[in-house]
Amino acid sequence: MARVDVVVLGAGVVGVSTALQLARRSMSVALVDRGPPGEETSYGNAGIIEGNTIFAPAFPHDPMALLRVIFKQAPEANYQFSFLPSVLPWLARFRSWSSTAKRIEHARTVRPLFATAIPEHEALLAEAGGSKYLRKAGWLKLYRKDGSFKTLAAERELAKEFGITYDIIDSEKVKALEPALSPVFKHAVFWPNAVSINNPLGVTRAYLSRFEALGGVFLTGDARSLHRNGALWRVETNEGSLDAEQVVVALGPWAPDLLEPLGIKLPMAVKRGYHRHFRARGNASLGRPVLDADYGYNITPMEQGIRITTGAEFSPRDAESTPVQFDRLMPGVESLFPIGERIDDKTWKGARPCFPDSRPIIDRAPGQKGMWLAIGHAHWGLTLGPSTGRMLGDMMSGGTPFVDPAPYRATRFS
Repeated sequence: MARVDVVVLGAGVVGVSTALQLARRSMSVALVDRGPPGEETSYGNAGIIEGNTIFAPAFPHDPMALLRVIFKQAPEANYQFSFLPSVLPWLARFRSWSSTAKRIEHARTVRPLFATAIPEHEALLAEAGGSKYLRKAGWLKLYRKDGSFKTLAAERELAKEFGITYDIIDSEKVKALEPALSPVFKHAVFWPNAVSINNPLGVTRAYLSRFEALGGVFLTGDARSLHRNGALWRVETNEGSLDAEQVVVALGPWAPDLLEPLGIKLPMAVKRGYHRHFRARGNASLGRPVLDADYGYNITPMEQGIRITTGAEFSPRDAESTPVQFDRLMPGVESLFPIGERIDDKTWKGARPCFPDSRPIIDRAPGQKGMWLAIGHAHWGLTLGPSTGRMLGDMMSGGTPFVDPAPYRATRFS
C-alpha cells in the first residue's frame, strides 16, 4: 500500500495537466487511468486552443436548420432516435442557454478563464519540451451562406469588446492564406491570434513526461474502485492500493460512473464526435485549421494527416459507432479542398462531456471531503486543461485562484 498527497483520476489532457500543475507545487501526485494517457476524448479533437472562443455551441433556433437535424439530413449534427427520451431534458436546458442573450452572458462570464488558455499552454509546452506541437497560424472560418455569417454578428461585436482581433477577408485573401481552398464560400473570417496543436496526443504525452520528471507517477487502475479508507481516499491499481487525502476526478464522460453512486448527480450529457485522417491530392497543403461553418466540420493539418472532425452526435456514450455524418459532410470537403485517400482504416470516436450551460465544473465535490471535480469541459478540454489544473492547484494549496472560480461551481445546478 502506498500513499500520496493527491490522486488524479483520469489521464486525458485535463487530468494530466492538473497532475502536472499539482506536481509543480511540490505535491506528491499519482495519476490513475485504466488506459494509456491521452488516448480517449483528448486524442480526437480539432487541435485548436480556443483562447479567442466567444460563443459556445448552440441549439439550432432556425426552423429549417432544426428540421434538417430532425430528419437526419444535417452534416453538423446527428442522433440516435432511441436515445432521445434520455437526453431530451438536457436538450431542453441546453436550448434555454442558446439564446443570443444567454450566449453573450456566457461569453462574458468565461472570458477571464479562456483568456488564460494560450499563455498557460505556452508556458507548459516550453517547460515540457513540447513547443514543436504549437502552431501560431490563426484559424480560418468560412461561411457559404449569408445567414450563417450574419447570425454571428453579435459574436464579432463581442470580439471587439474583448480586444480579440479578427479580419473579414475576401476570397483573394483566403487564397493567399490557403491556396488549395476553392472559393465556394461567400464570407470568410480570419482569427490571426488563434493557435493550434498539430498532435494533441503528443502534447498530453509531453505533459505526462514533465509530470513524471517532477516525481509524479502514472498507475493503471479503475477509478470506480475509489472508496473511503478512514479519513483517506483509496483507489485500487495494478500496483496495489493507493491512499490519498485528496482526489481529483477528471474522468470526462466517465465521471458519472464514479460520482452517481456517491450521490453526486449532475446534468452531464455527452456529444459524441468522430474524425478521420486523409492525404491531400497532388501538391495541395493546409497551413492552419479551417472551419466550414455550414457543413459543421473542421479540417486541420495534423502530424497524422489532414484530420476532419465532425459535429455532435447525441447517442449513448458506449454505443457502437455511427459515423453517418461523414456521408453528409464529405461533399462539402471535396468541394472546398482537394482531399485525397484515407490514411486510417478506422473512424475514431470520442465523447465530449457537456453541461447545458457549456461551462465545466472546477470545484470541490458536494458532500465529499477531499474530493475535487474537473469535469464537463465539452469542446474545450484541450483548450482549458492547463488553466483548469492551475486553478485547482491554487485552490487545493490554499491560495487565491488566479481566475474567479465562481462560474464553475458544482452547486450552480442545485
